[in-house]
Amino acid sequence: MRISHAPADHVCTFCAIAAGRDGLRTTQDHVVLHDDAVTAFVASHWWPNNPGHVLVIPNEHWENLYEIPASLGTPLLAATQRIALAFKAVTRCDGVSTRQHNEPAGNQDIWHFHQHVFPRFVGDDLYRRHREKAAAPPEECAAVALRLRAALGGSEG
Repeated sequence: MRISHAPADHVCTFCAIAAGRDGLRTTQDHVVLHDDAVTAFVASHWWPNNPGHVLVIPNEHWENLYEIPASLGTPLLAATQRIALAFKAVTRCDGVSTRQHNEPAGNQDIWHFHQHVFPRFVGDDLYRRHREKAAAPPEECAAVALRLRAALGGSEG
């Protein structure tokens, strides 16, 4: 079933990132993992108590959960797990949350499937502070990415 909310003239910034080019607010310095199926990068917007969350995307363009092939589930989950463990090592976070949104009513605002991976800390109020998310300085995104790449074992993750 094809359910799309992307405008007809949509140019996908996540596809650019997966192809090795810079996106709107994301540079290749923010990428922490890239393989044949998926790419993971430090998100350009952060919540106040959860700096440096990561987005995991399929390299091929799929807008949402409704259309993505089930065969991508394993590589997406494996990358999400690796990022979660890297956050535990790098940030010493108390836990990790993941979330994925579909359609505007589900809070999707980028028309390329993506899984959020958040480092969590006791009392961080992540879900109560959604309206407070703000653009992160690109150099801070790059610094977090560098630490996560090191935890993942190299530049390609």
